[in-house]
Amino acid sequence: MTVRAAVLPAVGAPLEITEIELPDPGPGQVRVRLAAAGVCHSDLSLSDGTMRVPVPAVLGHEGAGTVVSVGEDVGHLAPGDGVVLNWAPSCGRCHACGLGEVWLCANALNGSADVYAHRALDGSDLHPGLNVAAFAEETVVPAACVLPLPDGIPLTDAALLGCAVLTGYGAVHHSARVRTGETVAVFGVGGVGLATLQAARIAGASRIVAVDVSPEKEELARAAGATDYVVASDQTAREIRALTGRQGVDVAVECVGRAVTIRTAWESTRRGGRTTVVGIGGKDQQVTFNALELFHWGRTLAGCVYGDCDPARDLPVLAEHVRAGRLDLGMLVTERIALEGIPAAFENMLAGKGGRALVVF
Repeated sequence: MTVRAAVLPAVGAPLEITEIELPDPGPGQVRVRLAAAGVCHSDLSLSDGTMRVPVPAVLGHEGAGTVVSVGEDVGHLAPGDGVVLNWAPSCGRCHACGLGEVWLCANALNGSADVYAHRALDGSDLHPGLNVAAFAEETVVPAACVLPLPDGIPLTDAALLGCAVLTGYGAVHHSARVRTGETVAVFGVGGVGLATLQAARIAGASRIVAVDVSPEKEELARAAGATDYVVASDQTAREIRALTGRQGVDVAVECVGRAVTIRTAWESTRRGGRTTVVGIGGKDQQVTFNALELFHWGRTLAGCVYGDCDPARDLPVLAEHVRAGRLDLGMLVTERIALEGIPAAFENMLAGKGGRALVVF
């Protein structure tokens, strides 16, 4: 069956909206009609080569939709079921999975190397980006890549749960383990940053400082839970220390992926505090520390993959926060676009102008 999709023909090339031939689901596979997909900065990292995946590929790793059909050996899903896509399914067999650290599964992205569809024009092979190829009207994925839609959550909103919200929530609750009364700084007020701010509020942080280069994001940051807003500059760390009795915050969460931002987040953290890096930076972003400061400050610096989350465990928890009004998914979206709008959204992101878009099918 032919459907439309946004294809990345090569690393660094513009996305193309074109028709692809999508096969029926095979054994252990599920065909899903997308309701919505998030345009996340991680997709930009895939398109520019910061993160490597086989190409040509259909990108999009954050989405939700309705099951159209299932292949053999899929007994827990049926046509008509609402589902959320999980781009990083755990294999259950590797060392990390054996430790219960499913977010570090060694085989989670193996499916990205598969051929899952073909261009309708010339029959050339297509790969499924980060496993799920959500930038398409429909997709075929392994059953492990879908999770049941939580009760009471609209499909379009649920698309955002699959990456940005899990990452931001997990950075606070699983990686940094923010405790009631602690102070938190969040660097970068994009989709993940807004989810992180809300998660810090849910965790009971006493002071939440949002940091971004754009003064225009202050109102939105405060609506998400920020008690203070700092426009990024070479004085950011000093400003944050001034807001916290010259100590620095207990926890800093970096959601940008730039060396200067990571370094500033570190310098904004109190002695003995925790700095968590969520942003995905390139190999050229080198962060340096000297041995004496590592000893003296006693801070913990940690990377954070997928919010250290187990989606099957954490998705119902997030849904309960949404239903209770503690977590607002709508504020994560700057604009809603159709499939044809994805290339322009990417151009805006590359130019540093774009916010976070939600593709609505």
